[in-house]
Amino acid sequence: MRGEPALPPLREVIARHGIAARKALGQHFLLDLNLTGRIARAAGRLDDATVVEIGAGPGGLTRALLAAGACRVVAIERDRRSLAALAELAAAHPGRLDIIAGDALALDPAVLTAAPRLIVANLPYNIATALLLRWLERIGDYRSLVLMFQREVALRLVAAPRSPAYGRLSVLVQWLAQPRILFDVPARAFVPPPKVISSVVAILPRELPLAPASKPALERVTAAAFGQRRKMLRSSLKSLGVAVEPLLAAAGVAPTARAEELSVAQFCALARALP
Repeated sequence: MRGEPALPPLREVIARHGIAARKALGQHFLLDLNLTGRIARAAGRLDDATVVEIGAGPGGLTRALLAAGACRVVAIERDRRSLAALAELAAAHPGRLDIIAGDALALDPAVLTAAPRLIVANLPYNIATALLLRWLERIGDYRSLVLMFQREVALRLVAAPRSPAYGRLSVLVQWLAQPRILFDVPARAFVPPPKVISSVVAILPRELPLAPASKPALERVTAAAFGQRRKMLRSSLKSLGVAVEPLLAAAGVAPTARAEELSVAQFCALARALP
């Protein structure tokens, strides 16, 4: 833990720079110092890696990451109103905070930063899932991800087969990583309060995928299966445009099974059997 400079309260920074949260940007600022500190600590050791933060806003979590000993934080923020506030924070921590003005959906943190790296972020809700799916493309480039999602999305990430939340996102994430819900964050902790409970999720990349499969093939199979999740696979997989019965037989999957009943490994078997 480093000695930290005295900083003005976040509410004062927000007022001074006119950083009112914008719904269009999915902004809900987390100002509770206990919670931002808890998120930073959940990421583990920070002094030996580059910490990427998405949607830093006025810098609440950024402060916590720096206070937790991060040697380098790269904050990506598209809202130009927040850049001046983050610049003040960077000046208070010389050489430890870099600010990138831009849209996280158009940037690749693995290209912009040096390894080892991890992502710690209170993600904008409206792009959280899209961002995670992009990062899965190069999940091996990250030591870990500690991310805030709407609880509904967090439950989908960790869902097991035969549970209501289990779906395509569950399969794709669990194939490449081990997600775990760490704790929930109540709506009242944010400014303005969202209409949902949030959850902090740790995502640890696997050294190898859970089972062999081509990612494009796995995406095709899961899209078809969960696109009509109430139907038996002998019907839902017809949209693949291949002979379904031989496909299911090759994968060792019963034709009467439904998507929500299959394990990640079984979906991988279907992907491998896809012509």
